[in-house]
Amino acid sequence: MLWALKVGSALAMLSFMFKTYGRLFGTPGGLKFSVAGLVARMPISMDSLAVIFIIVHASHSYTLAGALAAVASVVVSISLPFWSRTSDRIGQRRTLLIAIPLRTFFLAIFIILVTLKTPTWTWFVAIIAAESAVISAGGLVRRRWLWALGNDRPLINTAYSYEALMDEIVFILGPVIATACATSIAPAAGLIVGLVFMLIGTTAFALQTKTEPPAHPQNSEEPHPPVFRNVVVQAVVLPCIFLGGFFSAVGITVVAFAQNHHATSRTGIILAIWAAGSAVAATVNGLIKWKLNHAQRFMRFLIALTLLSIPLLFTGNLIFLSVALFVSGLAVAPLIIAAYGVAETSVPPSQITETLAWVVAGMPLGGAFSSAIAGWVIDNYGAQRAFLVPLGCLCASLAMSLPYFRTWNRLRSAL
Repeated sequence: MLWALKVGSALAMLSFMFKTYGRLFGTPGGLKFSVAGLVARMPISMDSLAVIFIIVHASHSYTLAGALAAVASVVVSISLPFWSRTSDRIGQRRTLLIAIPLRTFFLAIFIILVTLKTPTWTWFVAIIAAESAVISAGGLVRRRWLWALGNDRPLINTAYSYEALMDEIVFILGPVIATACATSIAPAAGLIVGLVFMLIGTTAFALQTKTEPPAHPQNSEEPHPPVFRNVVVQAVVLPCIFLGGFFSAVGITVVAFAQNHHATSRTGIILAIWAAGSAVAATVNGLIKWKLNHAQRFMRFLIALTLLSIPLLFTGNLIFLSVALFVSGLAVAPLIIAAYGVAETSVPPSQITETLAWVVAGMPLGGAFSSAIAGWVIDNYGAQRAFLVPLGCLCASLAMSLPYFRTWNRLRSAL
């Protein structure tokens, strides 16, 4: 009898899941542009790891790899809002036609320079040029969902959760692919395969003009203040800077930890397990009709992620590390979904794409510093102690919310 009840409950949950996500997939053109966006953003989970592999192979220095990743991340944090603002102004297709050829050319130059082991300063110049043309494919996809779904907030939450799930699929597959390519084919293969994914995905995305949101040329008669002057956007972006530091520091530390345990080839699998935890949370999040608003969920999941990451300090082997990462991943997707929700609802439609970009733009900036610090700690004290860096980033993220206590208090009280 108990067995039958459990089976019935499971079937009811599956039925509810299919019904909820079925409504989302019934949106005209939605599944097509989402799949294209999924392919287009594969590099976000591959490039950072691929850069570490190619630089460590060429220079045998995690410090240099961390420094290069830091510089690249600073450039990304600047370029994402710029290109997203451009997308709001001139449209997604035109923006992609400008930015993607630039990124392709300069990333190819970077790969050639590192492979030939030219002076390291040329590597920095090339990666700066390549990262200056990075576009937030995830932001473009989310903007299309908002345009397609209108004011259906419950379904928008499902769309955000679905795209968070797609992000986690990217982070499950990307590290495995990047690691396999770099260790089995050539150090540069991870970057090259990521570039191919980007070209295929962005091309398919740009061709889908029927679902493209309308452009909003700048209107001098009704100008909107710069997005980052919005205090709500600031309250989200500043904590997210250090949240990005957490992600980047974990990434480089896991690479070193696996190498210390003579299991470099398992790096991608370990990071995929981390993303799998977040994917599970994203799927469940899309089924919940939350009584808590976005601001309430953001603060709760930020605290939860901090607490769930403490076990990383005590990892002694790869199995324990994998379990600890999976558990901490359960708080990641709901936290990012809530961050998008808080920021997006605080601006007019003409600034949504840029605002969504600001949420993630701060993350590479935090990753810039954390990668450099984690690389230095790894070289001098070992990978185990380097797990203090991501935990410190989460504590700093919580601290960055304190100057906006009144703003968060007001947002948590809002219906």
